[in-house]
Amino acid sequence: MNARTALRLGIRRAIILFLISLVLVWAVSEGAYLLQKDKSDRAPRQIELVIPEGTAASIAAGQPVPSLPEEMVFVVGDTLVVRNDDVSDHQLGPLWVPAGTSASLVMEQANRYAYTCSFQASKFLGLTVKQATTLSTRLSALGLAVPATTAFLFVYSILIWPLQPRQKAAAPVPGPTEENSVQP
Repeated sequence: MNARTALRLGIRRAIILFLISLVLVWAVSEGAYLLQKDKSDRAPRQIELVIPEGTAASIAAGQPVPSLPEEMVFVVGDTLVVRNDDVSDHQLGPLWVPAGTSASLVMEQANRYAYTCSFQASKFLGLTVKQATTLSTRLSALGLAVPATTAFLFVYSILIWPLQPRQKAAAPVPGPTEENSVQP
């Protein structure tokens, strides 16, 4: 087998293995994504937190406000809008929210935050900001994994099935036909 034939066979095998790798990596990657995805795998949006009337009185009495969460989960780009329906002013970390008004906080970085909070009995509110898994993230994973998988499969395929040109079927030997057969 000459070098040109070997190169042609190698390229053909690499293309076939690339397509097989693409399908395999996509199936495994999407399967893992679907098994592990959660509420934070979404586009950014605006989330409203309402401080109900009577919150300051409940906190002063040492009672928690059941309608307010102690931990909230966001994705990068979400905007938390805190609306104060209480008669007292409240604070959440950098936000000062006078009675009857609202304030907003854009979640710009993935991290865990513990903000001081005047409308929680614990005086803290935990905020978790996650990086959303986007289509771009999932395509990047394919772009990184498919070439490596193709190379892996190519090397092992050479070990298992060495490159060899297909054997051409032997040309049939012409047999007697009616025209050239001898007639007695």
